[in-house]
Amino acid sequence: MYKNIVFALSGCLLAFVGFAQSPSIESILKRVEQNNQELKAMSEYVESKRLELKSGNNLPDPQLGAYYLPFGEHNRGDYTEFQISQSFEFPTVYSARGSLIDQQSAQLELEYQVKRQGILAEAKNYCLNLIYLNKRMDTETLRVEQARQVFDQVQELYEKEQVGILELNKARVAWMQEQFKIQQIESDVKNTLLQLNNLNGGNELSFTQDEYSESLVLAAKDALWQEKQVIDPVLTQLKQQEAIAQQSLSLAKNKSFPNLTAGYNSQGVAGERFSGIYAGVTIPLWSNRNKVKAAQSQLEFQQSFNSSKTLQAHTSFEKQYNAYEIMLSKFQDYEATLSGLNSDKLLLQSYLLGELSFIEYYMELQFYRQAYDAMLDMQYQLYISQNQLLKHQL
Repeated sequence: MYKNIVFALSGCLLAFVGFAQSPSIESILKRVEQNNQELKAMSEYVESKRLELKSGNNLPDPQLGAYYLPFGEHNRGDYTEFQISQSFEFPTVYSARGSLIDQQSAQLELEYQVKRQGILAEAKNYCLNLIYLNKRMDTETLRVEQARQVFDQVQELYEKEQVGILELNKARVAWMQEQFKIQQIESDVKNTLLQLNNLNGGNELSFTQDEYSESLVLAAKDALWQEKQVIDPVLTQLKQQEAIAQQSLSLAKNKSFPNLTAGYNSQGVAGERFSGIYAGVTIPLWSNRNKVKAAQSQLEFQQSFNSSKTLQAHTSFEKQYNAYEIMLSKFQDYEATLSGLNSDKLLLQSYLLGELSFIEYYMELQFYRQAYDAMLDMQYQLYISQNQLLKHQL
């Protein structure tokens, strides 16, 4: 009795360890985010562009100049002059440009987030596909065993000369067809893992989960749309582009102020020297002409463009959400109908009892199996659609 308890506990512990070692979808996505080469390259690109933007708000280099005039006709000695000066735009220009750079940097980060979510959504699709394939593998493994059992039964009847060779061949072909399905699923699993590993920077991943962990029930449509508007980087990009256009207008207005120059000047001849400060003003009469109007037009365009794109996104979201709800209702009806039928076992029992011929058994079996396969496929498509609807949460 004591040994049985120990063996039972050991089995539970091993099962728990095996389960703990099987990574979840969330852990797979974390690894992909860390190892994906595209995301690494995108991160470096964003950082380089951010530094490039910051460099655009630097002061111009100071100017250093000197004159030494020994030539010509003069009696008082050679003329020398030395000057150092620094030019700069009006102080408010730097503040406005700094704010614009911050907005542009935020836009770069949103571009990264769009790329990141696209890659993670693709990786999650592969994980969902593997779950679907694992569920099919479980189903087909059982069907292979049932087909083998039927073939053994038919072969026994054939040897007793109770059925002909044609029925035996049909049973053999049915068994072979189920085995071929196993081989195809194994090939699909390998190919899907290969694509998942590619997203993981070529690092090998193992994923054996055979059940979906998330509920198919979504939040209310309006609540989900409000959430998307707040955190979806694709939609947030539109608002950010409008903010950039608004700040570009502010910068253009500030550039109407004059540029300034300040410095030190020293001049001397024949032992005499004069020195003092130097100041200058550049009045932007022509350089900023029409730039404010152009920035204002760009802002108005961006506002109209954002309204149009947001409306399109909302329409697309509603269509996708409505289609999802219809498919979910259909799937729930399928699941409720098929879950309690136990058709495979009942048909096999009827066949073994001689109540059905092989062809009758096979035709009835295919009808129920096709219905069950359609339910599995529908469930998989629902999770793929859900992944697209909730991509902004990744």
